[in-house]
Amino acid sequence: MAADAEPIFEPDVIVIGAGPAGLTAALYLARYRRKVLVLHDGKSRALRIPLTHNAPGFPEGVRGPDLIARMTRHAVRYGAAIQEAEVAAIKAVAGGFRLHLADGSRRSSRAVVLATGVDLAQVDLPEAVHEAAIRAGVLRYCPVCDGYEHIDERIGVIGCDTNGAAEALFLRGYSRNVTLMPLDFPELSSAEARALADAGIRLETGALRALESGPDDITVRLDTGVLLTFDVVYPALGCRPRSSLAKQLGLSLTEAGCVTSDSAFDSPVTGVFAAGDLVEGLDQISVAMGHGAVAATRAHNWLRAQDRSTLPSKSPT
Repeated sequence: MAADAEPIFEPDVIVIGAGPAGLTAALYLARYRRKVLVLHDGKSRALRIPLTHNAPGFPEGVRGPDLIARMTRHAVRYGAAIQEAEVAAIKAVAGGFRLHLADGSRRSSRAVVLATGVDLAQVDLPEAVHEAAIRAGVLRYCPVCDGYEHIDERIGVIGCDTNGAAEALFLRGYSRNVTLMPLDFPELSSAEARALADAGIRLETGALRALESGPDDITVRLDTGVLLTFDVVYPALGCRPRSSLAKQLGLSLTEAGCVTSDSAFDSPVTGVFAAGDLVEGLDQISVAMGHGAVAATRAHNWLRAQDRSTLPSKSPT
């Protein structure tokens, strides 16, 4: 296609992201008999889940890669096309959207569902050690997802800002043995420090120097020489929303970089719909699936409205 040529709008909708939100959107759109293409870079956060018991319908738990594989097969069965490709840029054009991929190719569609998710802010460990600790269940990033699995265990929380305090207080509901540790120095307000003390949460003031992961526990080394061993450690370091494409399209972002919560239900940019962890709110598989269903349905109904508006009017008799 020449640089100035008009794009050919095939498929109807492109979904960017193949996590629980994107794949749910793809399934719904395919069952609405829409031509749908999913583009993803293979970096869905769900793929790193060793086992979750928080996904409805899986009482014995499900591995993230297994869940994504099942959801992928489900969407493809009804006609969704899925392609691994990084979307480098996106812009609105007459009649829809043009996507520029990292390999230099382009795709076009009439509507877009953004389900690009977030990147975790991770502790500084060699990748192999970090992933082994996640698989062993001694390093966790989502207390909402799996705090229940650590009832009465020794729990460490890394990060002494407001996020760290809030996470430690949340985990106190599962264990009396919770310790909050800083990265470099504490940044707690007096109210937060008092709430931690009242809850019986231990606060260590030495800066973090090293993490040493074992098969059943994890040891934290502080610069004071203190060694602390836990059954699990939760880094409370926040996350980085993958919102560059949303920003290019002009969607409103929160201070944290998420798409505003109303975008999951009524996007301010015509033809764009958002879903999943990219949207401000609770980052959970079940929420992402719900967002995906809503985004797909709104996209389908929006396309129906566009099609009705372009139907020729009946000639007068």
